[in-house]
Amino acid sequence: MEFKSIDEQVIQKYQQDEQLMIRLFVQWCANNEVNPHELYSRAYPDQQENETMKKIVEEAKFEEEIDIDNETMLDVLQLFGNDDLAFILTDEIERLSKKQK
Repeated sequence: MEFKSIDEQVIQKYQQDEQLMIRLFVQWCANNEVNPHELYSRAYPDQQENETMKKIVEEAKFEEEIDIDNETMLDVLQLFGNDDLAFILTDEIERLSKKQK
């Protein structure tokens, strides 16, 4: 029984961390005026809409911009194994930097 409790705690902690990663991604997108759903679907075209991200976007309040630099966002995505999304984000960062010039 104790092992199940530890397993459940590990799963719960991962899910909380994953939600934090999604919140950071959604905030980064808001800061850069990018649609998070569009970027996600470019990275994972065969997946259904991410329900957790949808819920976070709907609940998000962006009155205060939290600065998330590009490298940090890429590192966080890669930490969670979202390499495809990090690749798409890299393209988006490049597009945004060209747009600013």
